[in-house]
Amino acid sequence: MKYFANLTKGRIILWCYFIWYAFFVTRYFDASRNLWLTSLGIAVIVGFALLLNAATNGSSRIGFWPAARFFMMPFCVSSFAALVKGHGFFLIFSPRMQENYFALGIILAFCGFVLGVKMARR
Repeated sequence: MKYFANLTKGRIILWCYFIWYAFFVTRYFDASRNLWLTSLGIAVIVGFALLLNAATNGSSRIGFWPAARFFMMPFCVSSFAALVKGHGFFLIFSPRMQENYFALGIILAFCGFVLGVKMARR
């Protein structure tokens, strides 16, 4: 509970992104090995580029989780794009409004939970 009580606004937004991603990945999951290996390859290439960019002077120490996010973000973006291709998505939104509402409801429930934990800690 301490983790949720100490979440910053930025981290809450990152969790909301992940919840949206996880919802649609479970809805449109494809077990294609090529899809996941391609996403992993993109994550490694782009992740290292982001890591190099963030540590430009060589003396910058980047924590484990910030560095891990440099690799997780491109993995999620590329796998999401591959999974929803051909399903009529507009940007990140499903053509089925009930799916968008359900995913948004999960996000709102998460935000309500975090807010409740934060208020209880006060």
